[in-house]
Amino acid sequence: MSGVGPLSQDWEPVVLRKKAPTAAARKDEKAVNAARRSGAEIDTVKKFNAGTNKAASSSTSLNTKRLDDDTENLAHDRVPTELKKAIMQARMDKKLTQAQLAQIINEKPQVIQEYESGKAIPNQQIIGKLERALGAKLRGKK
Repeated sequence: MSGVGPLSQDWEPVVLRKKAPTAAARKDEKAVNAARRSGAEIDTVKKFNAGTNKAASSSTSLNTKRLDDDTENLAHDRVPTELKKAIMQARMDKKLTQAQLAQIINEKPQVIQEYESGKAIPNQQIIGKLERALGAKLRGKK
């Protein structure tokens, strides 16, 4: 470095500033008190039902009454008796167990069990797989 002219800086000073306070930070008690001390204008608003859960629990609305009066049966369809008997008969004719049939159609044995006991909710895809695997028409004339 000897023999080179005077040393000088090429840089501009960099000033780092904090971000402006967020809405939550402006509302905290410490910030509000500081604003009061400095004489700044403070606006307070009381929100309706603030801090309570009244809207969720205490109001008896028309919907509640409508639900109480509703007598519609919302149960899922179940496998009809004819279908479960047809599945059992076709499976027995092919000399398959429920587990073997389930493996053929890539389903769990529990699915076959539910279909044969009538507890399953009918699924046309599974019924189609059963028809192909058993070589029998299980669905009625549609």
